[in-house]
Amino acid sequence: MEKKGQRKNWNRGEYNFLIDSDLELYKNNKKDYFYGMAQQTDHFKKVISHAKEYGFVFPSSEIYDGLSAVYDYAQNGSALKNNIREYWWKSMTQLNENIVGIDAAIFMHPTTWKASGHVDAFNDPLIDNKLSKKRYRADVLVEDYVAKIETKMEKEITKAAKRFGDSFDEAQFKATNPRVLGYQETANAILKRLGQSLEKEDLADVKALIEELEIACPESGSRDWTDVKQFNLMFGTKLGASADSAMDLYLRPETAQGIFVNFLNVQKTGRMKLPFGIAQTGKAFRNEIVARQFIFRMREFEQMEMQFFIPPGTQKEWYEHWKETRLNWHHNLGLGKENYRFHDHEKLAHYADAASDIEFRFPFGFKELEGIHSRTDFDLSSHEKFTGKKLQYFDPERNENYVPYVVETSIGLDRMFLAVFSNALTEEVLEDGSSRTVLKLPPALSPTKVAVLPLVKKDGLPELARSVVDELKWSFSTNYDEKDAVGRRYRRQDALGTPYCITVDHQSLEDQTVTLRERDSMKQERIAIKDLKSEISEHVSLEGLMRKL
Repeated sequence: MEKKGQRKNWNRGEYNFLIDSDLELYKNNKKDYFYGMAQQTDHFKKVISHAKEYGFVFPSSEIYDGLSAVYDYAQNGSALKNNIREYWWKSMTQLNENIVGIDAAIFMHPTTWKASGHVDAFNDPLIDNKLSKKRYRADVLVEDYVAKIETKMEKEITKAAKRFGDSFDEAQFKATNPRVLGYQETANAILKRLGQSLEKEDLADVKALIEELEIACPESGSRDWTDVKQFNLMFGTKLGASADSAMDLYLRPETAQGIFVNFLNVQKTGRMKLPFGIAQTGKAFRNEIVARQFIFRMREFEQMEMQFFIPPGTQKEWYEHWKETRLNWHHNLGLGKENYRFHDHEKLAHYADAASDIEFRFPFGFKELEGIHSRTDFDLSSHEKFTGKKLQYFDPERNENYVPYVVETSIGLDRMFLAVFSNALTEEVLEDGSSRTVLKLPPALSPTKVAVLPLVKKDGLPELARSVVDELKWSFSTNYDEKDAVGRRYRRQDALGTPYCITVDHQSLEDQTVTLRERDSMKQERIAIKDLKSEISEHVSLEGLMRKL
């Protein structure tokens, strides 16, 4: 630890590294800081455990000891995933007359990936620790270091908010507090240097940055690193009946190229006029060497992408439009606006003239959830070059042919699943001192919308409960549960994220009413069986969620 007032210099310019420079303040904060980090780790462990215990996510091929960074979505997980996908799909294609959807094949002609730049440029900078023999992404090591700086900055803000109470002005505090400004300046300087080094492919400087920051191997604590090297992420495979005649192919590393090669087909058959978009969801594959953090970074994953084709010169306007539109889509789920932020790219991809990430506060910190990219005309122009075929649009207003520009929105469905699931998992202490685990999923996304529970397994209650299920199953995903005491069944449904429970009791036989219990508030009310569908629909329908957009 540095002594009070000491500053750390870097080779390429001097930066004031103010973290922990004040010994007294560090000692006061140290317990809170590590407690906060431990809480994050503990919550993430609970997320992973809950996902398996309640049938959301299983390790793939678990009976054979599984595969690293490959997971199966179980009965409840596949339902939640499908609901998230449907929310995205309908928001794109149903609410926008000028956006249509396709489903392109996973296998594509291998030259596709040469044209897209993936063969030459789809690499990760990797570094090995000589003691532990573990391999890491060099950029992620630096980004994780910056995340710790940001965590300390947030601790300062939280402490100040407690100290000043209602009079606290967070924006003013961020703009004026020397310590927070120092953290922010340091974080920005690190990321800027990292971005510039990666853009110039100066891998020696990336290693130098890691060494200057004294980043240690998370497993061994050693700072003895190898040189940084690039590693291509595409999976290779073969197509053909025999090894001699088989064609070398790749499993697609993204779904976007399936849209670009079909641009002209969709435009002509759909009689589409610019601006218009093409949406697609589907599997993609990346040979992630450093796959980790549960389903956040996997080798087989699913993307939800939309490419919006526009006239050249309008990309800035549409880029800002889709940034705002996509953030509103996320906010509409009610996961907390404070859990989202934009991160503008310092290092742009080879195809982009602007790029920003929507980052979400996962249990392990703010990480990329969705990317919005202004891709210029790179993709269509490149495919024109490699195929010798025109991929242009005749604009009747301009009276000219041109290659359209593109603004892309790209979100990982698995990451979205993790964002929703981890945010929803909550431990509550009730008024009677007992506790409950509740999965506060947005009701429209919940795997099961309503559970029907007969109070006892006799006296005709199961038969009436079954008739309620038979009536509601046409409109909602339902679950029938008659095992254990009703209170225990409530807890089980809370943990599954079921928004409503219906209890059928002896009074139900007399007056055809049931008890309707709401998950989050645990409020119970008596309601007629004939009114159940309309009452529940109002709160759990995807239409209701989308109307708020």
